[in-house]
Amino acid sequence: MKRMFVVLFWSLTIFLLGGCQKGATKTGSVEVLIDGNGQFPEFLAGTWRADNEGWEFVFEPDGSISSAVISLGRIRIKPGEVTEVPMIKGGKGIFKPGEWTVHYNPSSRELTVKISLKDFRIQVEDNVLEGKVTDVFVGQISKGGNIWQADWTSFPDYIANTPENPNFKLVADPNYGVETPLTFEKVTKSN
Repeated sequence: MKRMFVVLFWSLTIFLLGGCQKGATKTGSVEVLIDGNGQFPEFLAGTWRADNEGWEFVFEPDGSISSAVISLGRIRIKPGEVTEVPMIKGGKGIFKPGEWTVHYNPSSRELTVKISLKDFRIQVEDNVLEGKVTDVFVGQISKGGNIWQADWTSFPDYIANTPENPNFKLVADPNYGVETPLTFEKVTKSN
């Protein structure tokens, strides 16, 4: 039930607030939606790192995300920029981000982040993993402003190609995704 709520909440937030809200701005490939006065709180700007799974977000003072370390390969990517990285044994990884969204509600202290990879391909020797994924993080910021308890819901759509298992599809339920609780801690302030 909680997973369905995350999906419904996110869909309604984008539908109701996207483009219509006074506090909506778009910086490059990142849309920022702020309830109330429309200002991203200064205390949220900086680097936030998860306790596991490798996630990290760098929030700018305007609420946009300038970079993120994603769990898939622990690669740092930037919105709107293709990232290419060398892999072991002469392989290569290519990551193409899609649209990213940040939504903050000051009255409930709830922060929602949506990160999408519209396309990626990782090759190591004859093994290839490719596809797309959308990751949604929803949770409350602590009263002290340095901890974010978030539920991470991932909606992967991957195809693995190995000599033993060609075209093996790895897909999560499109309505529920795969949910993991994460604790983010603010580790640096914004410049």
